[in-house]
Amino acid sequence: MDLITLVERIGEAPTAALFGLLTGLVFGVSAQRSKFCLRAATVEFARGRLQDSIAVWLLTFSTALVWVQGAQMLGLMDASSARMMAVPGSWSGAMIGGLVFGIGMVLARGCSGRLLVLAATGNLRSVVSGLIFAVVAQMSLSGILSPLRSQLAGLWITDGGRNVDLLAATGLPHYSGLLIGAAIAVLALTLARRNRIGASRLIFASGVGFAVALGWVLTYALSQVAFDPVQVESATFTGPSANTLMFFLEHGSVLEFDIGLVPGVFIGALVAASLGDELKFQAFDDAPTMRKAMTGAALMGFGGMLAGGCAVGAGVTGGSVFVGTAWLALFCMWISAMVTDWLVDQRGAVSI
Repeated sequence: MDLITLVERIGEAPTAALFGLLTGLVFGVSAQRSKFCLRAATVEFARGRLQDSIAVWLLTFSTALVWVQGAQMLGLMDASSARMMAVPGSWSGAMIGGLVFGIGMVLARGCSGRLLVLAATGNLRSVVSGLIFAVVAQMSLSGILSPLRSQLAGLWITDGGRNVDLLAATGLPHYSGLLIGAAIAVLALTLARRNRIGASRLIFASGVGFAVALGWVLTYALSQVAFDPVQVESATFTGPSANTLMFFLEHGSVLEFDIGLVPGVFIGALVAASLGDELKFQAFDDAPTMRKAMTGAALMGFGGMLAGGCAVGAGVTGGSVFVGTAWLALFCMWISAMVTDWLVDQRGAVSI
């Protein structure tokens, strides 16, 4: 069955949700088996240890670059039509939101995507934190925190009515993105070999990057045949978490890519954990741990919405198409996460 036939048979919105589900399934399985986590990578780096978490994150990031840039060269997608590229970006939002998200990521002991994956394995701490994240994200999108988010985002907007394509802005040739991804992949594989990471984990780490490319390609293909405008997008968890929450709370909500993505990640991670005999109920260890996790989840909800994406949405999905504000947000997440780990976990100078 070709795409046009599928759209005619089930409709454009259900097709978008189905594509989100497929992307989420691949992401969920791969993220659970590879233990992909930006927070773990930043903590390792902050403590001067170039170990498995950094290798896995770098491999995921690099393979996302390679897959996405390769897809563009083959004409399977066009990053210029991506939602995050086609609208004005916020430098101030990326900077402030990235810093806030990075703090929250360390306090919650995982980014939003990691919390969703862990929740599927029976981690009740992640279930609670994930719900708080989704609620605060929705409050930041259209609730009581929306005016503050809009004010901070409006401090410094990209020129020209669009976000910044870093490759075009720096005058680099179109194939340079592929070369950058390949170079980072070599570094990742070197670290993986040094830390004796098994081939299976590396394959699944690459699968997370592939999931990002899959989302881009599927939504772009749908946008080319759909009658109504379709957002060209891929894996991210700030907006989708808020949208999925409201889908189940509000009557009349419509299907879209986001609504399939979040359940897909949960189902994929659940299946992977079940097959790996890794399902286990876990709760908060004590009250201070709970306070840190809940505070961190709230900070991630606001920071991710302000930054225009979470550790996955900005850090990998936006990074894979060289969106300027996404790279800035990712850089700020790394900086604030390392500082927070040093102050809170290493020195214990700050208590929550």
